[in-house]
Amino acid sequence: MLFICYPRCSTCKKAQKWLDEHQIPYTLRDIKEDNPSEAELQAWHQDSGLPLKRFFNTSGQLYRAMELSKKLPDMPEAEQYTLLASDGMLVKRPLAIDGDRVLVGFKEAEWDAALAGKG
Repeated sequence: MLFICYPRCSTCKKAQKWLDEHQIPYTLRDIKEDNPSEAELQAWHQDSGLPLKRFFNTSGQLYRAMELSKKLPDMPEAEQYTLLASDGMLVKRPLAIDGDRVLVGFKEAEWDAALAGKG
């Protein structure tokens, strides 16, 4: 499993603690140092079945500073992928990628349902 997080993010810390407590092995990737590529984001978006907007860190400072809530509805998907790939701080985190299963953000019940028994 690939676990993509921002080490200073409290939600990421909770998710990492959850993985450790459930003894689920993972490879950690710092989103600030190793931002997902457009190709990765496209594949994860497709596998997740979620709307692309869910991949944006809507509570982040950069998202607000760029006024993306106003711009995203009219922005083509290709441009959104390019934007997400340009800065890891725009990407919702943590991300857990396990084969074709993709979890965006940390909701304990969702992670329990998707990953329990993996450890």
